[in-house]
Amino acid sequence: MTTPFRYDDAGTACHGDLALPAGDGRVPGIALFPDISGVGDHTRKWADRIAGELGYVALAADTYGEGRKPADFGEGLAWIEEWRSDTPRLVRRARAALDALAGHPRCDGRLAAIGFCFGGAVILELARAGTPGMVAGVSFHGALQTTTKVAPGAITAKLLVCHGAEDPMADYGVLGAFLGEMREAGADCQTIAYTGVVHSFTNEAQDGSFNPALKFNAAANRRSWRAMAAHFEEVFG
Repeated sequence: MTTPFRYDDAGTACHGDLALPAGDGRVPGIALFPDISGVGDHTRKWADRIAGELGYVALAADTYGEGRKPADFGEGLAWIEEWRSDTPRLVRRARAALDALAGHPRCDGRLAAIGFCFGGAVILELARAGTPGMVAGVSFHGALQTTTKVAPGAITAKLLVCHGAEDPMADYGVLGAFLGEMREAGADCQTIAYTGVVHSFTNEAQDGSFNPALKFNAAANRRSWRAMAAHFEEVFG
């Protein structure tokens, strides 16, 4: 079960939720960045599973600050556009979560981050910024586009990108451009594209009724979890 975990970013209170593994040993920390809706049941459930099944400290991070959640999808899109138009601010907010996680007594200082949809974009911008201490990142159905120019060798985190091949929000052209970006940056980036799968495939609340591009896929959800677990096992040992 997660518990409230407050931290600060330049005077803005962030309302995260923390899940701890059994025991009292020090272990790696994983920050989770939510989708457009902000911290909610989906992110908390993943934090619980990461702590309970994989044995890491897990923090569901509050990207918007003050525990805010958009009133509807339209407002959420406006908030995302605002945040993505100011990448340094977005990276600073995300780093505040990683810094807070690193300071927890159960965290051994080794850090990774995962993100869903908008949160996936957050992960990739953290990696492009060469965030100190972040050794791994995983994007689930994340936005792949960026305006950030990355120098070769700047991305030091080992990345895993789990992508719905039929996701209209990041189509084949976008995916191809992203792969080219990772190649030119010399990044260690595994990219898995699940055919027949669209956006939000890890979110059981999305059944396609609101938008056919947003739909849970049990197989992709299961496979991407296993891919993430293997990625962390490789990085952390």
